[in-house]
Amino acid sequence: MKNKLLSVLGLIVLGWAVIAAVPAEAEKNITGPRYEPPSWDQTLPANQRFVVLTNMNSDAVLDKETGLVWEKSPSTDTFVWEDAQSHCNALLTGNRVGWRLPTVQELGSLLDLSTAAPYVPSSIFSTVQSNDYWSATTTAVSTSSAWAVLFLSGPGNVGIGDKSDGLYVWCVRGGNGVDPQ
Repeated sequence: MKNKLLSVLGLIVLGWAVIAAVPAEAEKNITGPRYEPPSWDQTLPANQRFVVLTNMNSDAVLDKETGLVWEKSPSTDTFVWEDAQSHCNALLTGNRVGWRLPTVQELGSLLDLSTAAPYVPSSIFSTVQSNDYWSATTTAVSTSSAWAVLFLSGPGNVGIGDKSDGLYVWCVRGGNGVDPQ
């Protein structure tokens, strides 16, 4: 009786060990697209850096350097800063909500100064204007101004706009973002 009890307990313990090991093994055998976390210290060529997301109707692009997801075709309308915030917050792109206005650093990370204006790969993105785009980052000097990224000029490519100015908007998903002032 005692041997039978030990055998049953041994089988139970062995069963639990196998069950506990299955998720770890299953993780190794995932099929389909797999995303590796971004590394800010890597520099990828555009054809490896940006991935058009077919699961989002090809309306969004993953930036593998930053882990952010961008609109493939940002709006061609201009907005005052407050309306730019509202536009992104209400956006439904790729059948997804949760879009926001990017920080100045996030938006600036898209710039590739080795290409011509608007300094982003035209084979990936469309409707990007060679012009100024709002960021969610308010300036420290004045709460009535916000940082903008200039997709029309050379090095520096950031400026300050009065929040009542009409600038272009390029919405993003993911990352930490910033609360608007």
